[in-house]
Amino acid sequence: MTVRQDQLANGFRIVSENMPGLQSASIGIWVSAGGRHERIEQNGIAHFLEHMAFKGTKKRTSLQIAEAIEDVGGYINAYTSREVTAYYARVLEADVPLALDVIADIVLNPVFDPNEIEVERGVILQEIGQAYDTPDDVIFDWLQEESYRDQALGRTILGPAERVSAFSRDDLAGFVGEHYGPGQMILAAAGAVDHDALVRTAEELFGHMKPKPGLELNRAVFTGGEARHGKALEQAHFALALEGPGYRDDKIYTAQIYANALGGGMSSRLFQEIRENRGLCYTIFAQTGAYADTGSMTIYAGTSAGQIAELAGLTIDEMKRAAEDMSEQEMARARAQMKAGMLMGLESPSNRAERLARMVQIWGAVPSLEDTILKIDAVTTSDVRTFAEYVADEAPAALALYGPIDTAPTLAELQERRAA
Repeated sequence: MTVRQDQLANGFRIVSENMPGLQSASIGIWVSAGGRHERIEQNGIAHFLEHMAFKGTKKRTSLQIAEAIEDVGGYINAYTSREVTAYYARVLEADVPLALDVIADIVLNPVFDPNEIEVERGVILQEIGQAYDTPDDVIFDWLQEESYRDQALGRTILGPAERVSAFSRDDLAGFVGEHYGPGQMILAAAGAVDHDALVRTAEELFGHMKPKPGLELNRAVFTGGEARHGKALEQAHFALALEGPGYRDDKIYTAQIYANALGGGMSSRLFQEIRENRGLCYTIFAQTGAYADTGSMTIYAGTSAGQIAELAGLTIDEMKRAAEDMSEQEMARARAQMKAGMLMGLESPSNRAERLARMVQIWGAVPSLEDTILKIDAVTTSDVRTFAEYVADEAPAALALYGPIDTAPTLAELQERRAA
């Protein structure tokens, strides 16, 4: 499998990887226009725009958009994150040109019909309401807000209901005008794809676009803080974040190995001690999250009101213990989990196209899998223990709690336990 990459004269980038033996392909446009690109008065508009892309273009109704892809057995979807909005489809090899035409149409030619805006506004307001009814979703929004207070990176992707209720057609068109330039777009495809044909089609569909200056993002600063939301729920939900590396920092591999060993699976420390040995919860895990200039290591668990204090304290204890006695065996297991997860995931053309787009967005090129594996293997036990010590003792922290949390410790109390 060979990665190929090209760029049109206006800055539009194309990256693809042919995967022999497949009869289908995943193809999409990744736009560097996510939640952190919004001004405060625009919070939620990138996600609103993603919804409106499917509500009709200059040549297709919303039904025709869906039928064009589903009539050939494919599917089309989109998502908005804090750093990107993606529009993608999965189709058979013969239908790749059709899929690209439809994706280009919804990205470049949305009509923003006022009636459809009102319909979709209602859908998004329902989505916001649903998030508040899903504790293990909304708690991560609160945790993000406390991690990056008063910054675009800390705001929710869905946006607050009052802003979503006020967005107009001009607001949507204005955001497109600001951020949807050819230099902010990446066409990524994987599977049964012909790179040269993609470049020719991209020239036809996107070559006319005039370049736009990219938005200079403010550097994000992990501030830390505490959010406590009491509610009569069955479980108390606990989420703790600690500052970690961004994805351009090689320490990201150290952080990922540490998170895997601490709470990445059934053999991890948190799972074994807090769930298996103590029976304090059903779900507990640790994971890393990374952005261009910052990142975090997050721990989440749900437990009963009477056990939240014990669970939180034991979590801190396990973090501190990892800094002292992380073993070579745990390291080897965490490395194996990382590599296997990555390689298994990349057997999917959709995951592979996603990786291509993200690597080009981050690095401007796609590093080989071999190089990535070498970086994972280069992380030493000493590296992980050093990172574990930083996370346990020094890293700025954010805490979010939701549910029956009267007996839950405060962030200050957890900080005292870290320092003990």
